[in-house]
Amino acid sequence: MRAVLLAAGFGTRLRPLTDKIPKCLVPIKGRPLLDIWCESLLSAGVERILINLHYKHEIVESHIANSRYNEFVQTVFEPQLLGTAGTLVANSKFFEGNDGLLVHADNYSEVDIADLIIRHNSRPSSCLMTMLAFRTATPQTCGILEVDGENILQQMFEKSVESHGNLANGAMYVLSAKLISNLINETDFSTQVIPKYLRKIYVVETDKTYIDIGTPESYQLAQDIANVN
Repeated sequence: MRAVLLAAGFGTRLRPLTDKIPKCLVPIKGRPLLDIWCESLLSAGVERILINLHYKHEIVESHIANSRYNEFVQTVFEPQLLGTAGTLVANSKFFEGNDGLLVHADNYSEVDIADLIIRHNSRPSSCLMTMLAFRTATPQTCGILEVDGENILQQMFEKSVESHGNLANGAMYVLSAKLISNLINETDFSTQVIPKYLRKIYVVETDKTYIDIGTPESYQLAQDIANVN
């Protein structure tokens, strides 16, 4: 299993913290977020990680080169951001024709990734992808999921002001090789890929800590409750 870790964002909502360091390197109880992700993925059995970079990419490249996981990680610099699906399209050969993970690095996660992979491997045969989900206190800021009795995605309501529950897209996916090979020119995963595969996406809900650290308030929450060694 290989993983693409999306880490190219500007982190504008976390300024001034991200004026000096990219969002993927902000510390969680003293540990860079990127280190937490890489070690979690490698501990779950992921063999290789590809990280896309843009904003302050030189800082991230230097950090990885001097890290203990550098031999398992490769980076790709995007002079212009390709989008969450565009990065997949551009680097589809990285997966070598196998299933793989797509992960957003701007979340703090204590999710059991190995279990997510196991659940993907035993997903309903009709599903081409497995999506992590969590319960959110701010549904208006998330993609809210509607699932059937088999936990197969029926609809996703992206940042809707209307009430559709609080089961949110965690932006961590295990993709089948078939889905990866079907990608052609998509740029955004949430708006272009997910709608295309409704009723073919298996949803796995986690009760572990999972926080989008995109705002100062959520970043502080992660600092308060994170279980970081």
